[in-house]
Amino acid sequence: MRLKSLIVSLTVVGAMAMPLLYAAPAQAQATRTWVSGVGDDVNPCSRTAPCKTWAGAISKTANGGEIDALDPGGFGGVTITKSMTLDGGGGQVASTLVAGVNGIVVNAQPTDVVVIRNVRFQGVFGNGGAPGNSGQNAIRFIGGLKLVVDNCDITGFALNGIDVAVTAAGSFAAINNTRIENVGNAGVLVESTGATSVQITDTRIYGSKFGLATTTGNKVSVYHSVASNASNAAWEADGGASLFIDNSVASHSATGILVGGGATVALGNNDIVFNTTGIGGGGTASSYTNNRIFGNTSSNGVTPLTPNPSNPSGQN
Repeated sequence: MRLKSLIVSLTVVGAMAMPLLYAAPAQAQATRTWVSGVGDDVNPCSRTAPCKTWAGAISKTANGGEIDALDPGGFGGVTITKSMTLDGGGGQVASTLVAGVNGIVVNAQPTDVVVIRNVRFQGVFGNGGAPGNSGQNAIRFIGGLKLVVDNCDITGFALNGIDVAVTAAGSFAAINNTRIENVGNAGVLVESTGATSVQITDTRIYGSKFGLATTTGNKVSVYHSVASNASNAAWEADGGASLFIDNSVASHSATGILVGGGATVALGNNDIVFNTTGIGGGGTASSYTNNRIFGNTSSNGVTPLTPNPSNPSGQN
């Protein structure tokens, strides 16, 4: 009888333990995971057993966690649906090369914060025209509270470098120390219908239709940045949008500053040089009377902002 009771007890204990053993792996998400050019997505994405792609690592990374690149590699495209940091690491090539699709889509929850740092984006746009398999947007922000793009390099996309298109009100995007070149439409397009605020700092945009284009209801501030070689406009605001530009450059473009009717544009301490039209469009650009406007085929004027100090020699 004792032996029979012992067997029954062990059987009951074993049956209770088995669900616990099976449930544990499903909950095993790390706050920090890793990708490597020689990794494998069947791995747990740990430091010693990294994954191969951003997409392989994201399901194994906890909300609010971070995915880091261990070494150079092409880590593919991904859709981010939760708070997350993607860091390609400093001093190496952590690349997202895509054809026919977007590079990274941020479609997170209304309270989520996403950071994309130290990543190179390649959209195989080619020279002088878009092949049929070009990448669409390098980064597309359609959902979330905040997006930070820091120290990234974007080249060769058929549409936009960074497309901000959030529908919910109150979102914010910061673009810092980033280079965008050779894209089909805008280096940065702010087309949110939910009135997004965007800050661009220390960023370089070359060889696009628009350096920056922002639509009605959105507010954009630009600091210490360059937009050049734009076939339409270096910096552009549609009617109803608000744009402030400080200590920045608009050069070698069809129009340096394009102001749509009803748009609000304020300029301070900028260089608007060597454009076909310096400042154009149906709206009014207001100046703190310290911008340098030089070498444009048609310079156009600006309206001084109050208080209106004496206009320094050679400044507009």
